[in-house]
Amino acid sequence: MSFLESMQHRYTTKKYDASKKIEKQKIEELQQILRLTPSSINSQPWKFTFVSNPDTIQKLSEVSWINTNKLLDSDTTVVFSRINNLSLFEKQIEKELPEGAVNYYKEYIKPQSEAQIKAWFDKQVYLALGILLSACAEMGIDATPMEGIEPENYDKILNHTDYTTLVAVCIGHRDPEDSNQPSKNPKSRRALQDVIETI
Repeated sequence: MSFLESMQHRYTTKKYDASKKIEKQKIEELQQILRLTPSSINSQPWKFTFVSNPDTIQKLSEVSWINTNKLLDSDTTVVFSRINNLSLFEKQIEKELPEGAVNYYKEYIKPQSEAQIKAWFDKQVYLALGILLSACAEMGIDATPMEGIEPENYDKILNHTDYTTLVAVCIGHRDPEDSNQPSKNPKSRRALQDVIETI
């Protein structure tokens, strides 16, 4: 299957088959893929938490609004968090990044407000979200990106202190009866000429 076909086949899964599990090797591949996600100046202001422990999943499901059953029936929930501690971030880049990247941060990013800096972090994390969804499509894994969660409660449950939850993704295998899959509910996208310009 080509990547285009994989993207045509993928969709936001609404109902999972709890009896189907993802192979351990594929989970490990997804972890490596997320680690390789690009970010501005290679800043990597993130943490990705793979949750499959039943007790933790149960707790998270209770603070996930309409997404409760997705967490309970999918194989794993991946929580995307951005660093929330600016001092820790600056120590991280001083240690890990080349001088040019650090200087870019100091000159262009650091003078901004804390809210603007964290918004810049958020953009990097959402790059990783797109990478994960694309990788899942290519690997035949179904996925549900969810902002319909309670980030502060996620942080408490996961004991995150220096990071804050932005979005979570359930991954697993679709229930054959899921009414949202393309064979039952064709994809709705704007026309190509409305979103693509060629100059």
